[in-house]
Amino acid sequence: MQWLSLLSYLFGGVFLANALPHCVSGLMGQAFQTPFAQPRGEGLSSSTVNVLWGFFNLLVGYLLVCHVGEFNLKQPPDVVALGLGGLLISLYLARHFGRFHGGNTQRSS
Repeated sequence: MQWLSLLSYLFGGVFLANALPHCVSGLMGQAFQTPFAQPRGEGLSSSTVNVLWGFFNLLVGYLLVCHVGEFNLKQPPDVVALGLGGLLISLYLARHFGRFHGGNTQRSS
């Protein structure tokens, strides 16, 4: 089932991209939003929680990409699905977290 593998790669891209801000924030010793904070997704979690959450996302992304189907970097559909998942979650997170970190500023003309 090719579509099932592509769907897995799409979500693998989501988890791999989501791992980045959590791992980086945690490694920098900074608090950042996680699903475990109050209010959920808006409050801050410790740097330790962020490292753990980031590595959990890396593990899930790895499992979805490397253990479902036969992911091949030379196959455009596989790479597009992975990249699209990463792009979609990145755009969503940029808007979501931008509310809290000043990333959604607009200049008035």
